[in-house]
Amino acid sequence: MNHLLEIEDLRVTFNTRYGEVTALDSISMHVSAGETLGVVGESGCGKSITALSVMGLIPTPPGRIAGGAIRLNGEDLTRASESRMRAMRGSEMAMIFQEPMTSLNPVFTVGDQIAEAIMLHQNVSRDQALRDAVALLDRVGIPSPDARARDYPHQLSGGMRQRVMIAMAVSCRPKVLIADEPTTALDVTVQAQIFDLLNEIQRDFGSAIILITHDMGAISEMADRVAVMYAGRVIEEASADDVLDYPQHPYARGLISCIPALGKGDMPETLAEIPGVVPPLHLLGAGCAFADRCAHRTDRCTREKPLLATHGHHPAACHAVEENRI
Repeated sequence: MNHLLEIEDLRVTFNTRYGEVTALDSISMHVSAGETLGVVGESGCGKSITALSVMGLIPTPPGRIAGGAIRLNGEDLTRASESRMRAMRGSEMAMIFQEPMTSLNPVFTVGDQIAEAIMLHQNVSRDQALRDAVALLDRVGIPSPDARARDYPHQLSGGMRQRVMIAMAVSCRPKVLIADEPTTALDVTVQAQIFDLLNEIQRDFGSAIILITHDMGAISEMADRVAVMYAGRVIEEASADDVLDYPQHPYARGLISCIPALGKGDMPETLAEIPGVVPPLHLLGAGCAFADRCAHRTDRCTREKPLLATHGHHPAACHAVEENRI
């Protein structure tokens, strides 16, 4: 199967006061046109670094792509020039950032900012770009789009600002749309509206969507396939139904058990939790990064890093799964 975007053995490092630290450890994933790939994990797992790597936005220095490939329609983006990447951002791929107020310019109207993105990639006049911007605001469900186009970001609600970000991201119909926690700090009603909007845009444009989130509920609503990340590695990958119904890795099982709506049986009196936190990347040892938090660990887990392979229902990087102990 030809995949629209392929990430293969991607390794990203950063120079820090602790020396060179590996932020992404040989990760691989792919997404096809019209498909939604959910990338899930706690903060610090490497989800956003993966997105920034695809977009060519890793700050260099201190970061660098130390190995692997990122191919969009067969073109390796890790070898592309900065001018080539600037041309591709917006037209071939686009990103919806987590917090619109830090991504939108506070001194320009939202209409001007969308029009600028259109003029950057399309040979149209400013007047035409502004008309297109108004049409896009209408397209993403913002009422009175003519008036809202003249508003500044601080004059809009959080949900409207996120819709402006989506309008800007899809203004040139990119083939790949990366949504990095697109519903953070929005109430559940607005979250549902944003997800419906993304689904509608995907149906109309045929875009591939990479949904980055820590919310397994969002994964159940949106994703076709899921890559579970932990400490810079992909530790489980399968269809969304398989991961939700038959989680293999103890970390994936923990993420799902923390959400009563996705669990089995009656509502528990207390929420489940995964003990501990994601370890600092500079303190990772030779073994499994999840070992200190895992109830199934053995001496092998602390000595030997597990590889992503199919031992049970679908691929997982876990010695306990390999040895059929869980």
